[in-house]
Amino acid sequence: MAGRADDEVSTPDLFLFAGEPSGDLHGEALMQSLLLERPETSVSGVGGPRMRSAGLQTVLPMEDFQVMGFIPVILALPKIVRSFYFLSKFILETNPKVVLFIDYPGFALRLEKRLKKKGFKGAIVHYICPSIWAWGKKRIPQMAKTLDLLISILPFEKKYFPSSFPVEYVGHPLVPRIAAYTYTSLDLPKDKKIISVFPGSRKKEIDLNFPLQIASLKRLIEKDSSLLAAVSVSEEKFLPFLQQITKKTAPELQDAIVFVPVEKRYDLMKSAYIALAKSGTVTLELALHKVPTAVLYAIPKVDLFIAKDLLRIRLPFYCIVNIILGKEVFKEFIGPSATVENLTREATELLYTELYRREIITLCEEVKTRLGSKEAGIEAAHLLIRRFL
Repeated sequence: MAGRADDEVSTPDLFLFAGEPSGDLHGEALMQSLLLERPETSVSGVGGPRMRSAGLQTVLPMEDFQVMGFIPVILALPKIVRSFYFLSKFILETNPKVVLFIDYPGFALRLEKRLKKKGFKGAIVHYICPSIWAWGKKRIPQMAKTLDLLISILPFEKKYFPSSFPVEYVGHPLVPRIAAYTYTSLDLPKDKKIISVFPGSRKKEIDLNFPLQIASLKRLIEKDSSLLAAVSVSEEKFLPFLQQITKKTAPELQDAIVFVPVEKRYDLMKSAYIALAKSGTVTLELALHKVPTAVLYAIPKVDLFIAKDLLRIRLPFYCIVNIILGKEVFKEFIGPSATVENLTREATELLYTELYRREIITLCEEVKTRLGSKEAGIEAAHLLIRRFL
């Protein structure tokens, strides 16, 4: 099949699938731990540069599966369908002891179901649970029927499944990653309170959220000259876009904002007094750095209608930090409540109400305690070895 990277792939003990960069990162950690303990284990599958460098025998490259946006997905559908059947055939023919799919639920859950239906005799494992607690609870019976093991990185997910279904919590990968990070100084002014800003990692997210964040910063800095804004740039290609929004929304702030590359985001978090962040994994990174944060997620009206009225997603919280504790840690402004007024009001409280700040920092410490100190890659590898390899 076109796109196959290796002409000869030996019969594997383990088949891994990662369809996006975050999965490639988790897959790399798992492979490194597994091969350290069992260097003779053969691993093939779908992965990115990290998994390939860790020793993956590539069946298809991860890059074949990186498609975003409604129209691009439609255009790529024939290729994805061909890959689906190619991988199904490959797995059934090579018959590995274990197949493990990392996240990527839309594709992975369907392939897992097909393998089970076609009589695959090896173990089927899914690593990183789909967000069934947010939507898709109808997936639970099928997952329980198809999977031999679900490996979870969030401590509350097990309660959503039948007690007879094997769900193992292995810790969250961010905890050891942050603990092992070597911090360097960003050389920011020592006499300034740093407001760190995280506008998102996709152009659409930035377009929706960053103008609100900049407008809020304008109001805050006009009242307090001791504040300095530092914006995390998720990809270098977005820097001109962020600068353009700044110039349009608050031209007087162009010289008062520092732009920080994504690889320095932990250094920025360590320096930050507060944060304004788009809802997502970054809020958990901020909580683990104990940075009081105002969370927002501006949503187009049509997307809001789909989420609430068609998918019927109704959660008490949408920020993962709040979901983990089951209570409000960071105030979140989602959809209609994502306004400059709300964001500025909350940022003001975070900046100047010391008791409120201390309460949030204490809750952040509780989040870290709840996640524990396990190393997910090591724990996941040990699970596979003990149960299946």
